[in-house]
Amino acid sequence: MLVLGGIGSADAAALLAKHGLELVLVEDGAPIPGSYWGEPEAGVIGCTVFARGDTPVHSLLHEACHLIVLPPERRAGVHTDATDSVAEEDASCYLQILLADRLPGVGRDRLMADMDAWGYSFRLGSTRAWFERDADDARTWLAARGLLPA
Repeated sequence: MLVLGGIGSADAAALLAKHGLELVLVEDGAPIPGSYWGEPEAGVIGCTVFARGDTPVHSLLHEACHLIVLPPERRAGVHTDATDSVAEEDASCYLQILLADRLPGVGRDRLMADMDAWGYSFRLGSTRAWFERDADDARTWLAARGLLPA
């Protein structure tokens, strides 16, 4: 599992900043504020994503994408659980795969493998199968909101 400490935080922080988010690094062993799944998974509160060096990159991106897909006025109210919408969940999964290509040393292939290893579940049995053949709803949802990166 690729972790934030394995890629460094500067590129991740810059990527999140492009979307109006802040990455706050938590000291090793310290609790991660706003972590839905518990440590070492990333946490979200407002427009801030919290992570440690042992936070999986897929978790960092997924939680960030939950905030990215929300309208700015909803972001401020987020604490730990960013959505109750299947459409937003799917959009977050799709967007995190796209954004993985913008992080040096990550890329979509590695991220999808880590998503499968972590236990993301999709109807077609793998993240790649879902992304390539079953994610039309997520693409449509993101495109309608101007969230598909160029």
